[in-house]
Amino acid sequence: MILAIANQKGGVGKTTTSINIAACLAAMQRRVLLVDLDPQGNATTGSGVDSVTTSFTTYDVLINEMIAADAIITVDASSYDLLPANVDLSGAEVELMDIANREHSLRNALESANETYDYIIIDCPPSLSLLTLTGLVAAEGVIIPMQCEYYALEGLTALIGTISRITDRLNPELEIKGILRTMFDPRNRLAKEVSDDLIEHFGDLVFSTVIPRNVRLAEAPSYGLPIMYYDKQSRGARAHLALAGELVKRLETKD
Repeated sequence: MILAIANQKGGVGKTTTSINIAACLAAMQRRVLLVDLDPQGNATTGSGVDSVTTSFTTYDVLINEMIAADAIITVDASSYDLLPANVDLSGAEVELMDIANREHSLRNALESANETYDYIIIDCPPSLSLLTLTGLVAAEGVIIPMQCEYYALEGLTALIGTISRITDRLNPELEIKGILRTMFDPRNRLAKEVSDDLIEHFGDLVFSTVIPRNVRLAEAPSYGLPIMYYDKQSRGARAHLALAGELVKRLETKD
């Protein structure tokens, strides 16, 4: 299963979600690959990998047509594999314009790796860019992390429209697999109202698990560790383990 973690709005916990879902799924004995598709390389550094000294990255896979397996590295501390990224990827969008069938470049690159893993998690950039498009075309499902605030609802509407157009034109397999409420503060009245609106409009698409605002969760990336290895007793760790369990139940339970 290839899952894109996407939201064009920055600062919603997208990379935090990607890293911690990957780590929790790996802890549940799933074979996991985390693909960093963001030129900022935060999923790479947040996994404890130096993006500057990395030999090969997502850029080489997209632009130089390198086999994905040759660029993938193992994150021993977290038990998942990583296709890293760094600032080189920022030039990929311009270079992709000259490549035929560019929207399918990541999908084609991951084809050989798909059978190796139970889950491939793609951390998309915080924009509706060509890189994000390649991530959504490669994916079978999308998880949308979002804060429960007014402007986030507007962004969600735009993203769902984009996903619908991609489904119609480029990737009929693509489905929204869940909407995740992140950085949630139950004391905030607006957050609760937006949360209620999400459930009213999207029903079961909204994960029951809510990711709280948590200092330990915010600290973990600076140590290059997923939260479950930084502080497994924290609220953030417990929430992400619950999310992974909910995701597995949602995706692996047979009708």
